[in-house]
Amino acid sequence: MDVYKNLREGEKGAWVSIFTYLFLSALKLTIGFIGTSEALKADGLNNTTDIIASVAVLVGLRISQRPPDEDHHYGHLRAETVSSLIASFIMAVVGLQVVFNAAKSFIEGKAEAPSLLTAIVAIFCGIVMYFVYMYNIRLAKRIKSSAVKAAAYDNRSDAIVSIGTAIGILAAIIGFPVIDSITAVIVGFIIIKTAYEIFVEAVHTLTDGFDEHELKEIEALIQEVDGVIFVKDTKGRMSGNMMFLDVTITVNPKMDVVQSHHITEVIESVVHEYNSFAVTLVHIEPADYATI
Repeated sequence: MDVYKNLREGEKGAWVSIFTYLFLSALKLTIGFIGTSEALKADGLNNTTDIIASVAVLVGLRISQRPPDEDHHYGHLRAETVSSLIASFIMAVVGLQVVFNAAKSFIEGKAEAPSLLTAIVAIFCGIVMYFVYMYNIRLAKRIKSSAVKAAAYDNRSDAIVSIGTAIGILAAIIGFPVIDSITAVIVGFIIIKTAYEIFVEAVHTLTDGFDEHELKEIEALIQEVDGVIFVKDTKGRMSGNMMFLDVTITVNPKMDVVQSHHITEVIESVVHEYNSFAVTLVHIEPADYATI
């Protein structure tokens, strides 16, 4: 099934993120300590959580590839979304830790002017993460993966954080060392904000939330199918990158079973063209004679 092939492709994005974060976190933490930059160390800690989050995404993608069994008739696709939820918790905890440490350094007045090398490293890391973001967001759109998309958003956040870190370090070097600690606090809040956004999207999916605008588009397409008198009800939910739709339509009560079945096949085909990862269940009801 194509959906499982896409999940395997999604693993590539997770591995790219893991290896990149391993390298960048080690680089930032090492140079951050050597160059006495609280902001760069905070950014490095951010990347260590990203490693854990990316591993969670990878595990979720692996579990999602398991076929349906006696306990999971729809498969294990939602494991992908659960992994995004776990990643958001990890990010939030570390974000709070970064804010706490940076605020403590600011209050105690221990800020020292960092070295120019820390700013160069931050800029370099920001550029690297932007390219990783571009790779993962394109991959997420192609395979329609919520977990890879969450990873891509995290990559983008990290790129912005690194550039912001560089700006804060440069300001500290010019003569305002306290800016480095303030930047670290801002970095922490950006981590928390990203965690919140991933959390909200994951919870929305796990509680069967569905884009109302997209549902209206699908209803309009079904309404145009020849033989459909009225689209009575449409419900949708996501399971990983799979879309499950329950559609109730009314047709001419004089139609026989074969004609009615043909309409359901046309509807399934139309929805499949709209989203190749959609599974549609069509329920047919006879229309009221007054509406024919």
